[in-house]
Amino acid sequence: MRKIPENSYVYGSIARGDVNPKSDIDIIILDVIPSYIIETNIDFERRYIIQATPNSVIKACYKIDERETITFPLIPMNEREVQFYDFGGKIDNERERVCGVNKRLLFIEPVEDGHVEWSIIGKENKVARRLNIDMETVQERIRVLSRRDKIGRTGTYMWIEVPENRGVEEYLKIIMDRDPAVRRVVNER
Repeated sequence: MRKIPENSYVYGSIARGDVNPKSDIDIIILDVIPSYIIETNIDFERRYIIQATPNSVIKACYKIDERETITFPLIPMNEREVQFYDFGGKIDNERERVCGVNKRLLFIEPVEDGHVEWSIIGKENKVARRLNIDMETVQERIRVLSRRDKIGRTGTYMWIEVPENRGVEEYLKIIMDRDPAVRRVVNER
């Protein structure tokens, strides 16, 4: 993280402290930055352009290795998209662990010798207050993660590998030319 812009965070289990041997190391940069900043500072295996749904932010995802990724938006994120990372827990280089919610909808609260877990169902207001996020974000995450439990991982709208001979931003323009939904989201932001 020292090699990339200041507004970068580790998010998820690493930030919360509920890690296991299979935990990924996911870094998010919340600002739109030129891809060359990552490419000149970090060794990576592959690059992708990703979008969770046709209406959500479009991001670049750099796969560093099997377990490490760096992701950043290619268009500005809205407040709910930023709060997604607050919901799951995110830390910068200065903090050790923070509260957040895992994919099983358990609130993870770090304590000196580990962490405490409790279900967020029925405690949505408490979660919103503790994480300093909107109630709507909490409700949306519950809806999405509960659906995932019932029908399995549903995938993403777009997960396209960027060819080695193309820049990320250049390739996004190619995708925009052939996908009206992508073009619409880029033009709206």
